Amino acid sequence: MFTQCPECLTVYAVVPETLAKGRGSVRCAHCSAVFDALRTLTETLPGRVTRLAAHATDADLPNLDMPVMRPVPEVDAPAHDDLFSQAATQVAMPQFTRTPGPMRRAPSWPWRVGVALLIPLLVAQVGYAERFELQRNATVRPWLERACATLGCTLPLPHDADGLALLSRDVRPHPSVPRALIISATLRNNADHTQAFPTVEITLTDLDEHRIAMRRFRPQEYVGDSRTIRAGIASGASTALVFEVADPGKSAVAYEFRFL
Repeated sequence: MFTQCPECLTVYAVVPETLAKGRGSVRCAHCSAVFDALRTLTETLPGRVTRLAAHATDADLPNLDMPVMRPVPEVDAPAHDDLFSQAATQVAMPQFTRTPGPMRRAPSWPWRVGVALLIPLLVAQVGYAERFELQRNATVRPWLERACATLGCTLPLPHDADGLALLSRDVRPHPSVPRALIISATLRNNADHTQAFPTVEITLTDLDEHRIAMRRFRPQEYVGDSRTIRAGIASGASTALVFEVADPGKSAVAYEFRFL
């Protein structure tokens, strides 16, 4: 049998095995074109023919009427769906696709006991950190006084620097100590409650307001009587303050009081 390449018109001799191997498609050894060899397949080679006639594609297909055998399916062979189901049951499901079981809840009583123990500790820490503000608070202080009366403790006197007023002040040379000064002042408590003696800060400056010397006096340093310190300054009462300091020189011409 013969067939022809439609590109370069080269005619080839073919055998059924070659056509069956490529299912009718072949490659031309001359121009490398791939074509359907069945289109121009012929059993005889006509003389002086430049192009073989192609078979019509709409021709009636021949009927095959001489059967030789027909395979019979095996009865015991499982169906395709059964094979898939069997394979699925044999393969373990991934961990993330499994349905989670009921979660075990840890006992809650240790947490409750821990919270019950930590809450008082937290309240005590906050109270200690804010003790000075709580003592000044007019609403909280009566409760603190009752608690101290029950526990047998002593509540420190409140301290309110804004309620203190400086009525007078004076600076003069020390009469018996050379190169020393005596600074005196009168302090009044304008608050509506008794409060503790403050820490007094005295600053000496020159004409340009540059600080030359500064010192802070605690109540024990300017009040000699410890009972007076414990009693504090009553509401509306005045007290005299006396401080002894070293003379910083003639450049110190101004001084300032500050209550801490």
